[in-house]
Amino acid sequence: MGRRTVQKKTDVLSASEIGQYLYCSSAWFLQRCGYEPESRFLEPGKQAHVSLGNTMDDIQRTMRFARWYGLLGLVILFIALLVFLFGVIL
Repeated sequence: MGRRTVQKKTDVLSASEIGQYLYCSSAWFLQRCGYEPESRFLEPGKQAHVSLGNTMDDIQRTMRFARWYGLLGLVILFIALLVFLFGVIL
């Protein structure tokens, strides 16, 4: 039997890393070696991403409530139709 090798984190590339490599292979390589990028735009960019993430969370929460209220409205409509039909028949 062949010898099993242990997979290291550096052996696996994420989709994000492939995108980084395609954008700038030198920056990708330096980041893989442990160098951190330096730019005055990094912190505002991180804050913008956090803000956008919070906005997306709020939108998803609102959509979830909207689905539940829509379902509740359909149930109430169905009950009202049953009451109307049985009221007419009796």
